[in-house]
Amino acid sequence: MRKLLAALVSVTLVGTACGQVEETEEPTGATVETRFGQVTVPAEPKRVIALGWSDAEAALALGVQPIAAIDWMSVGGEGVGPWADGRYDESPVLLDSQELDYERVHELDPDLILNTRSDNSQEQHEELSKIAPTVGAPADVIPYGTTWRQQMELVSAALGKKEEGDRLIAEVEDRLATVRSEHPEFEGKTVAVGAYFNDQYGAYVRGDSRADLMESLGFTLKPQIQELAGESFYVDLSREQVGVLDADLTVVFPIGADASALKADRVLNQLPSAKDGRLVILEDQDLITSFSSGSTLGTLYAIDNAVPLFAEAMG
Repeated sequence: MRKLLAALVSVTLVGTACGQVEETEEPTGATVETRFGQVTVPAEPKRVIALGWSDAEAALALGVQPIAAIDWMSVGGEGVGPWADGRYDESPVLLDSQELDYERVHELDPDLILNTRSDNSQEQHEELSKIAPTVGAPADVIPYGTTWRQQMELVSAALGKKEEGDRLIAEVEDRLATVRSEHPEFEGKTVAVGAYFNDQYGAYVRGDSRADLMESLGFTLKPQIQELAGESFYVDLSREQVGVLDADLTVVFPIGADASALKADRVLNQLPSAKDGRLVILEDQDLITSFSSGSTLGTLYAIDNAVPLFAEAMG
């Protein structure tokens, strides 16, 4: 896989009738700062592979169509949610998230690889960088902890579309500010965000896109949950720990199943927040996916569709 490239300079020799030679320099791309150091990318990359969580959505929001991507949330189709429908002219190659096939990535001949939200593996970054300039996560974020803002900053810089990226960031921030203004009842209230997967509960901590979105809306992540945080964006909860999900607002959703088990769970539904009507069980798969996407497009969709549910629960 490829080493970090210096600025690409192409010299074209043009013979004239007089035997003169002209040198033409192609424009160089941007230099992007990442946790792995500076990465110099080509100007106007044409063959972009999006490997990081929702990197494809970030590129599509900027009008760039990746030739390959990973369907992290098992959306199917083109690997993106309905908020990004219709942005591909040609469906991308979908790569396996469980075991990345470096040979396949190499065969696709990318000129840029986006991997801004990942497990932060140094080894993976080095292997990918042997293939093409690879834009990884920013410094000082936990695995998969790149925020939607950081992702858009990195991707827009790499694609030479900083102005468009700034506009999208401003759009999301304006929408969040509007929600905080319209819903002062959210301010300072504690929130717990949990998931249910394979008969196991878990909770999201600061640095996760779901928890961060709730705090951006004005809520405060429940301190007892944050105290459980380690190096991951998620903490497993035993049945005895489910009570930690009780908060001024409790938001829970299933992963890989419908919500019937959550609705029938006596332990969950005995929480004070559940008894008081302050438990929101997300059922709509598109909403769950957008809530988990951590992209600008997905975040806007989640704000529009989840905030009314939160407002109703807060009464």
